[in-house]
Amino acid sequence: MLVFKKKGELTKFQILAEIAKEQPHLRQKDIANELGITIQAVSENIKSLVDEGYVETGMGNAKYNITKRGIEKVKTDALNLRKYADNVLETMNTYKSVWPAIAREDMAKGETVWLEMENGTLYAGKKKKSAYAEVLKDAVAGDDVALIKLGGTIKLKPGKITIIQVPTINEGGSNACSLEKIKKIYNGNFDKVGIMGTVSRVVINKAGIESDFEFATPNATVAASKRGLNVLVFTVGKMSKSLIRKLDEEGLKYTLEDVSTKT
Repeated sequence: MLVFKKKGELTKFQILAEIAKEQPHLRQKDIANELGITIQAVSENIKSLVDEGYVETGMGNAKYNITKRGIEKVKTDALNLRKYADNVLETMNTYKSVWPAIAREDMAKGETVWLEMENGTLYAGKKKKSAYAEVLKDAVAGDDVALIKLGGTIKLKPGKITIIQVPTINEGGSNACSLEKIKKIYNGNFDKVGIMGTVSRVVINKAGIESDFEFATPNATVAASKRGLNVLVFTVGKMSKSLIRKLDEEGLKYTLEDVSTKT
């Protein structure tokens, strides 16, 4: 349903509606301020409205008067707008936010299931938890299940974040790192590993550690930690500042480790 088929028709409607209020000595500046547009835009639209017979000028105490034809136009457009708005509201009221999860068991449409986060992934099961949802469509165990009407809270403790600051290339790069110390810190205690910088890539290669992300690392670190995952991030020089700033903004705690052989 197109309420205003041509560009600028909405602005004309708004100007007509302002004039229809019959404010004494209504000025173009008043209309511009009310609608948040320029005086020039008001002037050009009023000229067009006068030419189309919707507005007449210089009558009575008002600088602009809406004609009978203009009143009919405002009424028609306003009714069309109302119908459109009602349509949108009806659609929004029936709209369902759908969330995916992995089904632990077979699930039937309309059934209430319980939610939990495991290793950063949302699971739905029949064992009672603190968060719940309704199954939108039948699903079998291990399948992705569509959920609606989520409620309750999923209790998550943010995962720990450890930042390893490696030397810059001018400081010796990967050759100035203690691989033994890195391996001791890592020791399989982390769910995700992120890197920032070329030297970091070389360092993890030498240490035999695989990275999970190297782009948008600060955002990925935050997302993983909030899902309860422990994250290890390798950074070079000043790159650590952007990561630390992001963590501070999100209120996440972290520890810093210096693995330089010079310390």
